[in-house]
Amino acid sequence: MAKKRRPEIFSVTKAVKSNARDRVGMPPPGHALPDEKSKLAHRASKHKVTLSRLLQATERDPKEGV
Repeated sequence: MAKKRRPEIFSVTKAVKSNARDRVGMPPPGHALPDEKSKLAHRASKHKVTLSRLLQATERDPKEGV
């Protein structure tokens, strides 16, 4: 036997948004433009240099460093 479905709790926010969509229409979907600087910064922050790798790099080539 299937369970009875519980009625949804009324939300004023959802009702207001639904009413606005009916009157005005759906807003256009927005897409953020990719920024190359932030993309590179994010990639760099994702893979931080560990102390052991930093020491290995300085042993191989002192000028390479960070």
